Amino acid sequence: MNMLTLDGIDIKILNELQNDANLTNVQLSERVHLSPSPCLARVKNLEKSGIIEKRITLLNPKVMGLEINAYIQVTLDKHIQSAIEKFRELVDLFPEVMECNWMTGDCDFLLRVVVQDIEELERLIAGKLAKIDFVANIRSNLVLKQITRKTALPINSSRTLRIRA
Repeated sequence: MNMLTLDGIDIKILNELQNDANLTNVQLSERVHLSPSPCLARVKNLEKSGIIEKRITLLNPKVMGLEINAYIQVTLDKHIQSAIEKFRELVDLFPEVMECNWMTGDCDFLLRVVVQDIEELERLIAGKLAKIDFVANIRSNLVLKQITRKTALPINSSRTLRIRA
């Protein structure tokens, strides 16, 4: 495994792109005080190393009619690898599932889901999740109001960062 050192400029590039992935190379180079050609080379290197996974557009769920944001805890009755893998495969097919995290603690999986209304949440829980053979328990929690929504990782440009690439 190779170690890669990110300097302050690399981290500034990452922070700028996390805040606005639509920046042109010229705009980005101006913001990080670097000429366009070396700036583009750094971005390409960050992409090649896997640090920049992809660039996306974030949609506003409320504007799109997706009013319900919920967390669903799922516990399996079997903790064998085949059951875990099968659950992960099935959940990946459900477009309502925004995140699926394999957990320690009280549940095996924690899902974050976004749906249009309570009826759609009920269809997801009763019609999809509960029908998976080895699901033993399902608990859901509705988000009343989202207080913070961040997508940018907290990386500090004032220091050098060594990472595994």
